[in-house]
Amino acid sequence: MSKLQLFSGNFQTLEKALNYSSLKHKTIAQNIANVDVPNYKAKAVSFKEVLADSSSHIEVNRSDYRHFQFAIGNGYPQVYTKMNTEYNHNGNNVDIDNEMSDMAENQIYYQALIERLNGKFSTLQNVIKGGR
Repeated sequence: MSKLQLFSGNFQTLEKALNYSSLKHKTIAQNIANVDVPNYKAKAVSFKEVLADSSSHIEVNRSDYRHFQFAIGNGYPQVYTKMNTEYNHNGNNVDIDNEMSDMAENQIYYQALIERLNGKFSTLQNVIKGGR
């Protein structure tokens, strides 16, 4: 049985999702740390820029020719700066309430990913032990 058949991309997908969540957490933490810094502009993480870049294609299994063809860039999340807002009189645009909400949401997402990854490993361990 080949690696491709055994894992079918699940671990790689979870790894990418965990990397995204980690980068998002670091970005939010940086924004919170700079909430009082004059002229600091908040940063955010998005896949939009990756999806908008149609310079390369990824292979997907399509059971019908009418299914969508996917096109993405390098497949990595992008960090960008929010430039068009200002919440404080000193030019800073960090909204602390929004950042704290985003961090809580990201923590829930991260925990769900970890639980899914643990489930995958438990399944593999069960298979290795022969179902015992």
